[in-house]
Amino acid sequence: MRESKKHWENIYETKEINGVSWFQENPSTSLSLIESSSIKKDVEIIDIGCGKSFLIDNLLKNKFSNVSVLDISNNALKEVKKRTSKYTNRGDLFNSNILDFYTDKKFDLWHDRAVFHFLTTEKEIRNYIEISENQIRKGGTLIIGTFSENGPLKCSGLEISRYSVDDLKLLFSESFELVEHLNTDHATPFDTIQNFNFCRFKKLK
Repeated sequence: MRESKKHWENIYETKEINGVSWFQENPSTSLSLIESSSIKKDVEIIDIGCGKSFLIDNLLKNKFSNVSVLDISNNALKEVKKRTSKYTNRGDLFNSNILDFYTDKKFDLWHDRAVFHFLTTEKEIRNYIEISENQIRKGGTLIIGTFSENGPLKCSGLEISRYSVDDLKLLFSESFELVEHLNTDHATPFDTIQNFNFCRFKKLK
């Protein structure tokens, strides 16, 4: 965990906000999946591995309240906190490795774009799934985006795990039902393409 935190603190301390491959000024795919989940504006939402993402800005601007974020990098969270300070209804900012995450709060919508695919061991993957099962309310929504089976083999210099839709469906099948999936190409600021699979699940129990 220590080395992972050091890696991400350095990334967010030394790179410009648009100097990373995952930068999106308008996270349109995530926003469309959240919209299609038909959640109310006042439910509990969390963005896992938010980095300096503008997803929370867009949600708060669209009158969603109770939007929390989690990231391993305190540098990233400082930027998000500063940017969204005018919103009095912002949720919590959790500075944590996702594999160590616990809160008494339960979430109606859990969003993860490109955190899950950094977990490369069976233990890490199982741990993540158990945490999401514990933290998402019954009937809640899990949105997860990973590099597809046709995506890159690495991100930010780190090995990743690539997933097909069927892979994700099987992994989360114990507590979640697949509702919707999308295959998308993300154009990075460096004129390269990353192919993603996004899945929207409903928590069954």
